[in-house]
Amino acid sequence: MESISKPKIGEYAAASDSNTSPHVLLVEDNPNLAWTYQRILAKEPIALEHVATGTDALSRVAAEPPAVMLLDLKLPDIHGLEVLQRTLAGIATTAVIVITAHGGVDTAVAAMRAGAYDFLTKPFKAQRLLVTLRNALERQRLAGLLDTFRRERFHGFLGAALPMQALYRAIESVGPSKAAVFITGESGTGKEVCAQALHACGPRHDGPMIALNCAAIAHDLMESEIFGHAKGAFTGAECARKGAARRADGGTLFLDEVCELELALQSKLLRFVQTGTVQAVGSDRVEQVDVRLICATNKDPWAEVEAGRLREDLYYRLHVVPLCIPPLRERGSDILRLAHAFLAEASREEGKDFHSIEPEAEAVLLNHDWPGNVRELQNAMRHVTVLHQGPGVRREMLPSPLYCRSPATYPQARRAESRSLHDIEREAIEAAVAESGGNVTRAARRLGVDPSTLHRKRQAWARAANS
Repeated sequence: MESISKPKIGEYAAASDSNTSPHVLLVEDNPNLAWTYQRILAKEPIALEHVATGTDALSRVAAEPPAVMLLDLKLPDIHGLEVLQRTLAGIATTAVIVITAHGGVDTAVAAMRAGAYDFLTKPFKAQRLLVTLRNALERQRLAGLLDTFRRERFHGFLGAALPMQALYRAIESVGPSKAAVFITGESGTGKEVCAQALHACGPRHDGPMIALNCAAIAHDLMESEIFGHAKGAFTGAECARKGAARRADGGTLFLDEVCELELALQSKLLRFVQTGTVQAVGSDRVEQVDVRLICATNKDPWAEVEAGRLREDLYYRLHVVPLCIPPLRERGSDILRLAHAFLAEASREEGKDFHSIEPEAEAVLLNHDWPGNVRELQNAMRHVTVLHQGPGVRREMLPSPLYCRSPATYPQARRAESRSLHDIEREAIEAAVAESGGNVTRAARRLGVDPSTLHRKRQAWARAANS
């Protein structure tokens, strides 16, 4: 039998051209296990490199980001979870496969939420390692094709997550049209930024964009705000005033929280949409205007129709092109990307010297659900810079509603240290799928893993149950 010598630490062990093959970084402090993994992967078309510490791993990531990292959690210097978080904070495209025999429920859930691609629980079969690595590399290959078209900034938006890429492409497609657009999304996701992007992408970008928040204006003044009023139309109307519709002539009118309009005013808005004409309050004169209408709401517009709060005929006039902005919790590494941007902005404005966010604080940011979305994150970074000094944001500097939550408080993370990691992983996945209404893609976003991983695992569990 041909003798096999153990590769040295740091050596490219796989039989391939390291200049053209994908770079795979193995982080394992046990020499015997490292040699075993290298032997299993020796014939794979990869450039495999081995390091034994978390410090060396982060150094290699900074020098040459790997396509895939095989990461043991039990390292002599830095816990593998910290290596995972710091890797994905800087290199969001690296697929990290966690190898562990020590992970409890907190570690498992934290690693999945932090972005681990998959888990391997020691001991595992050679074929399991090969299949997992090949799937990760295929995912990276496809992600590389998408990166050709991926943008981090787009007309006021900051974010490179796939849901945002889809939104950017939709805005570019819809922007040149005159069709009405109905933007939906939770509060704080950036609906007005979306409206501004639509305006900027169209032929009306040199014209005015007028925005009105229908929830912030008194109901008895709303008609005047939209359509204007004549002199003497009501008490206090000492002079004629153009409404938002006339001021937006040749441009875009954005009505935020349009579902807050009273039904009587909705009928007048419907006539405006149908005819393109404006009649100011207290005036007999009808004027023609050329306006592109964009509306937004943080509610379900069809539910508002069914509840009788939004006219159905108006709904069909406004809901021509629907756009939905994803919540921040579904945007993965965009959370840290935005946090660093907001920190730099607030630090500059407050005259502080913040330059970084420490790994424990990043973990808190990644684990938070962000019900207030981007607006809440911006507020959190402002809170830090006003009350503290830099240069690094520590966990305890964050607003208490963020850091007081431990991983064990999440619905999918119930303590059961005596159970296997396999059972814990399955429970976390099934809980996320249930909370996402059975939508596996949405569940994968919540967990920070690839949807194909969830499909593969659930199919395997189904086959095992039927066998």
